[in-house]
Amino acid sequence: MGIDQRTLSKSFNRFFDSEKSSGVLLMICTAFALLITNSPFGAAYLGLWHWNAGGLSLVHWINDLLMAIFFLLIGLELERELYSGELSSLKSALLPMFAAVGGMIAPALIHFALNAGTPGRAGIGIPMATDIAFALAVLAMLGRRVPPALKVFVVAFAVMDDLGAIVIIAAVYSAKFSLAYLVGAIAVWLLLVALSRLFRVMALAPYLVGGVVMWFMMLNSGVHATIAGVALAFAIPYSARDEDTASPSHRLEQILHKPVAFLVLPLFALANTGVVIGDDWMRGLASTNSAGIAAGLLLGKPLGVLLLSFLAVATGLCRLPAGLSWRHVVGAGILGGIGFTMSIFITNLAFAGNAEATNASKMAILLASLTAGSIGFLWLRLLGRPSGGM
Repeated sequence: MGIDQRTLSKSFNRFFDSEKSSGVLLMICTAFALLITNSPFGAAYLGLWHWNAGGLSLVHWINDLLMAIFFLLIGLELERELYSGELSSLKSALLPMFAAVGGMIAPALIHFALNAGTPGRAGIGIPMATDIAFALAVLAMLGRRVPPALKVFVVAFAVMDDLGAIVIIAAVYSAKFSLAYLVGAIAVWLLLVALSRLFRVMALAPYLVGGVVMWFMMLNSGVHATIAGVALAFAIPYSARDEDTASPSHRLEQILHKPVAFLVLPLFALANTGVVIGDDWMRGLASTNSAGIAAGLLLGKPLGVLLLSFLAVATGLCRLPAGLSWRHVVGAGILGGIGFTMSIFITNLAFAGNAEATNASKMAILLASLTAGSIGFLWLRLLGRPSGGM
């Protein structure tokens, strides 16, 4: 038997509903940002996001602070999946784990092959990410044409994908490094872990206050401040016994879902997708970096997801979930090529201070993500009906 929609956890259904709605809103915000940026009001619109407030521009506050909240939610969702969700047992986790690894390695290799030894090599992490909100928005449009097990598989490998992107951000895209601030951030995190594991403090307030302190220290350490969000998630107490009793992790996840879906991500889209389409836009898309991004998302993602998933199943390490066939895995891999939020986020880090490379990279991301979403939708609409399993 496959996974019935009614058997999916309440948290998963809440997550799916908010993410699919967020995906639709993100499309609207992206279209608005593109239109106004390339209108007579473009200069004023772009200037708005660089208005200084408290020592940082608005776009920096969004990318460093609000996106830390987004990463906190990603961390809470990953924690839930590891403790009581699709990733809670090794047997269940292996297939999406292999899919995620393949979906990161193949795009990176394609980008590296095209950009080794050039300034564009800094963008190697850009095509490795998957945008959960957009991918689930496409699945939502397909409705019952796809099995519920596919939604769970996409969420599982996309969350792992994002975790991989977070590791890359921490390891590769760090600024000027300060050991003292990093040690301070780690000390705060260890204190929060002690409150959770040793003293079982169940109030949210101490963790949120500690999270703010940790974010500030991480911001000044040179390691990107959004990493504090993920670290905080794993310091907050979690209970898998009953979702409705709401452990601190459950409570915070429920609190954050709608603000992240309907405020944080739309603001990120409005501030970061204002791509200027100038007379030389074709030249930007023809660069090896842009080609690596597009090829990585459109070819590397589905190939990597399919090949490593097939390898894992063929060697007996895991099996396809009931109700899924290889055509569903291919469709999931195609949807994995929707990079958007995470890819744009990594672009801002990879080409900080290089407006031309950033603009060209974002254009490649938007076009590739739109193409992947369209192809993935058509593929699953035609071939994605639930199967009897394999």
